[in-house]
Amino acid sequence: MIVLALPRGRVLDASVAFLAACGMQVPPEIHATRRLQLESGDGACRFILVKPVDVPTYVEYGVADAGICGTDVLWEQSPDVHQPLDLQFGRCRMVLAGKPGTPARSATRIATKYPRTAERFFRERGVAVEVIPLSGSVELAPALGLAELIIDLVETGNTLRDNGLVVIEEILQCSARLIINRASFHTRQQEIARLLDSMEKQLSW
Repeated sequence: MIVLALPRGRVLDASVAFLAACGMQVPPEIHATRRLQLESGDGACRFILVKPVDVPTYVEYGVADAGICGTDVLWEQSPDVHQPLDLQFGRCRMVLAGKPGTPARSATRIATKYPRTAERFFRERGVAVEVIPLSGSVELAPALGLAELIIDLVETGNTLRDNGLVVIEEILQCSARLIINRASFHTRQQEIARLLDSMEKQLSW
């Protein structure tokens, strides 16, 4: 039985739909249950439901053989895992944003859910900033004077506009990716190969 870590939240529905299209027998109750571990109908796979930011940890440490994880989380954490497939759903952008007319190079404080990414982004540009980690409602930071700029994910950009912010620069195109534990990639070659084959066929349609 292969163990697959799935992200709870906004990407779960798309993940489940994709796995079902690949022929996996995902339990129908996965959307509503409070259980965090479920088995596929044919017993070939066990699904564990975890926070999106925790998927790489479960996979890297071998609790899960594979997982579905956003590019943003992988960019922030740099886990030691294989990343063989872009699954082409959950698309969004990671951007630098602020009030109109705010120059990026004059900012001194950046609010974000992605502190490592923010530090790397500005360090590569030779700009010294203070990074303020937030876990949510990042768009409030410029309005309340907590920070001049933010780094966050956007899909439509409506939340930015509603809070008087604009995109200053795109940092990263994000989507869901399949990640695989390095040991499982070698010790469970047949199971991993079947998983990859089913996903590659679905992506090629």
